[in-house]
Amino acid sequence: QVHLVESGGGLVQPGGSLRLSCAASGSIFSIYYMGWFRQAPGKQRELVATTTNGGVTNYADSVQGRFTISGDSAKNTVELQMNSLKPEDTALYACNLLCSSTSRQLPQNYWGQGTQVTVSS
Repeated sequence: QVHLVESGGGLVQPGGSLRLSCAASGSIFSIYYMGWFRQAPGKQRELVATTTNGGVTNYADSVQGRFTISGDSAKNTVELQMNSLKPEDTALYACNLLCSSTSRQLPQNYWGQGTQVTVSS
């Protein structure tokens, strides 16, 4: 089993910054990608940013240029630096990990419980 723990959420004013962190623990053999998704009340969950084991990153258009994702496959951690935050960034942010626990296992998807980010004056 793999367990994800997020931290770093909170209340911030528009234009402010927050840094989210996610640490994965458990039986991890190979990480394919780590990423962040978010879900605002009444809306569907959406991708925020992902990073592969090789360092290839992908961002939602809405956060491109404002958010930066960084992963450390050796430490099984991923962080999301969020700058120039807007009220529309308010959501529950969840860490996502695609990994295998052994060399023979197909990769499986794991989710954290999420950390709340609220952008408001």
